[in-house]
Amino acid sequence: MGGLHGFGLVEQEVNEPVFHSFWESRVFCMTQVLDTKEIWNLDEHRHEIELMSPDDYIRSGYYGRWLFAMERLLDRKNILRRAEIERRVEDLATHMESLSVCDAPRDWPRRDDQKVRWGAWRHEDSVSPRYHVGQQVRIRNIHPEGHTRVTAYARGKVGVVDRVNAEAWVFPDTRAHYRGERTQAVYGIRLCAADLWGPQAEPNTTVFIDLSEEHLEEP
Repeated sequence: MGGLHGFGLVEQEVNEPVFHSFWESRVFCMTQVLDTKEIWNLDEHRHEIELMSPDDYIRSGYYGRWLFAMERLLDRKNILRRAEIERRVEDLATHMESLSVCDAPRDWPRRDDQKVRWGAWRHEDSVSPRYHVGQQVRIRNIHPEGHTRVTAYARGKVGVVDRVNAEAWVFPDTRAHYRGERTQAVYGIRLCAADLWGPQAEPNTTVFIDLSEEHLEEP
């Protein structure tokens, strides 16, 4: 739960299945297909999940959160409206022989100017990293209005640069909102678990987090 306490130990199931329910496998497959259709980008999808209410986030589980983001993004981009989904659910619940069809115009297929690239994105250019391997850095304590890749439990903590990716990576915090690329280096930061969670942390444990240069500062 992203470093939050109060949820107990992580239960490890023996022979844990890939999916615990059939619908989870369907959501996984649907998302994998839609990710190839250039409808949304990875950071936009992550931000949509962040907009869930805390109660829904905890109750929904991993694939429930994917489903939440999928439905909202398809609705907002006028590809599959929320009302259509609800009507189809009602049709199926009442065992209608002929399912209703929506004839309303939709933005599908996507025009070239509407298509966006999925996944973490970088240009085939190099950048000049501000930090180097072995250097101490502090993770900035930021709380922007929109999306950020800075995990809450790591904000303000000091770690060590373990790896430098000196390619021109697009900044996820702005990419999620289509506010520019702001390309920069990405770093693998090594943190001591005790620095994150205090004496209750698992002893001798190290945590690695990938962060953009704008997420870091000198301690």
